[in-house]
Amino acid sequence: MRRQEAIEDRALDWLVRRNGADWTEEAQARLDAWLEESMAHKAAFWRAQHLWRQADRIGSLGIAAQPEAEAPTGPRRWWSVAIAASLVAAIGIGGVAFGPRLLDRQAPAVQQARFDTPLGGRRVVPLSDGSRIELNTQTAVRTAVNDARRDVWLDAGEAFFEVAHREGKPFVVHAGNQTVTVLGTKFSVRRDRDRVTVNVLEGRVRVDDGQGQMAHAAIITAGDTAISRGASTLIAAKSEARVENALAWRDGMLRFDQAPLTDVVAEFNRYNRTRLVVTDAAAGRIPIGGAFQASSVDSFVRLLRDAYGLKIERDDTMVKISSQ
Repeated sequence: MRRQEAIEDRALDWLVRRNGADWTEEAQARLDAWLEESMAHKAAFWRAQHLWRQADRIGSLGIAAQPEAEAPTGPRRWWSVAIAASLVAAIGIGGVAFGPRLLDRQAPAVQQARFDTPLGGRRVVPLSDGSRIELNTQTAVRTAVNDARRDVWLDAGEAFFEVAHREGKPFVVHAGNQTVTVLGTKFSVRRDRDRVTVNVLEGRVRVDDGQGQMAHAAIITAGDTAISRGASTLIAAKSEARVENALAWRDGMLRFDQAPLTDVVAEFNRYNRTRLVVTDAAAGRIPIGGAFQASSVDSFVRLLRDAYGLKIERDDTMVKISSQ
C-alpha cells in the first residue's frame, strides 16, 4: 500500500472511532497529535469528514451508464467501499457515497461524483450530457453535470475531454487555481501540483487563473499548449506534434522529441511501480526521441543499455541508470 493510501485508511479509522460511543478525551488528544504531524494527515481527515457530512445528500449526479469503464481495484476501491460501509453502519444511509477525495478551495458544496484510476490505469467516463472524460494514470476527478451546470474538478493527474456542445451551458474544468472553459473542443488537462498544462486537439478553450480576472485569461486553439502557474500562463502555439506527443498515453504510449532522460524517466514513473532513477547528471542530459509503451519498463531499460551504453542496476522495485 502506498503512503497516501495508508494515511487515508488511518483517517477513516479515526473518523469512525470518533463517531463511536466510546470516544474519550484521551482519544481526542491522540487524534489531535496525529493531525498535527503533517498537512497530509489533516487533508485526509477533512476529506473523510466531508464524505460523512455529504452522504445524506446524495441525489442525481448527472452520470450516464458506463458498462465499458473499468471498476477501480486495489486499496483505492477498498477505501471508497469502507467509507460507504461506515456511513451505512453509523448513520443508517443506504446506497453508495460519492464525494471529493482531494478538495480544492474553489470547489463549491454541490453534489458530485468521483472517479479515479490506479497507477498505470486508464478509464473512460461518459457523462449524461453526451461528453466523455478519459482518465490517465493516477488521476482523480469529480463531476457535477446536470440540467443546471457542467463542472468537473481535476484533483490530480491528467484527463482528456470530449465535450458535447450545449448552447448557453459552458463546460468548465477546475484544476487548482486554474479554470478551463470550453468553447467547443477536444483537449487534455494535466495537473502537477500548482502547474496546469492544457493541450488542445480540436476547437478552442479559455484558460484563466480562477479568480475571475479576465485580464489573465488566454484563449488557445487546436495545436496550442498552455502551461499555467498561478496568474502566469505560457502559450506554446501551433505545435500539432507536441500535442500529439502529449496525448500518446491514450494509446498506451509515451512519445518524446529529444527530451532529456531525466524527463523521460519521470514520465515512465507515472505509469509503473518499478521506479527508474538516474544517478548522475551526464546520463540525465542524454536526449531521447521515439515512441515507447508506457508499461514496458524492461524494453526501455534494455534500449538504454544497448543503444546508449548506460549502466543498469536493478532490484525488485528500482532500476538505477548511470553513465559507465
